[in-house]
Amino acid sequence: MSLLQQDNTELDDAARGEEFTKGTSHVVIAAVVATIVVSLAIAAYVIAGQKPPVVTGEILAVTAHAIHTETSGLDANGAPMPKESFDQVYVFTHVRLHNQSSGPVFLSGMLTNATLADGIHSSYAASASDYDRMFRAYPDLPVPHDKPLSLDSTVDSGQTVEGTVVSAFKLTKQDWDARKDLSFTFALRYQPSLVLAPHLAVIDR
Repeated sequence: MSLLQQDNTELDDAARGEEFTKGTSHVVIAAVVATIVVSLAIAAYVIAGQKPPVVTGEILAVTAHAIHTETSGLDANGAPMPKESFDQVYVFTHVRLHNQSSGPVFLSGMLTNATLADGIHSSYAASASDYDRMFRAYPDLPVPHDKPLSLDSTVDSGQTVEGTVVSAFKLTKQDWDARKDLSFTFALRYQPSLVLAPHLAVIDR
């Protein structure tokens, strides 16, 4: 074999190596592009699958009123009995809810959640009739008697409802004032619950 032939063989091998390198770079680029395309497809699927909540809401006002109650020391027949005392905090929440879905939404109740030193304390909101009854039982309540929000009502598509609900906690005012957090959970039939946190100060009266 001549020297010329040997040089040609070396050149052919070098060319093959260059072609192999070029082919490898094309494979790497194709893999990167494919990865990006798949990632974008997954992101689009996830975003498309995230539906907005059926109901949005806003806490418009929260008013707390502490009551210390002491029994008279007499039973229904007028006979003496030991006196009892207890403390309660009534939480009045003025809320607005909006149904932004294409169908009706069914309210089924509300919880007021107060986080205290020993954990979360939750209290169901009273019905609209009990809300009105409270103002008859306590006519001197220093809280506005607003329109109650019915918590067992149907909110049609596009409809907005507004009103006040009340919850009661068996707490002293000192325990209530020491709370760490406050939130409101609205239960919806056939839908996830809506949790709202107030973005305003609680009024104490």
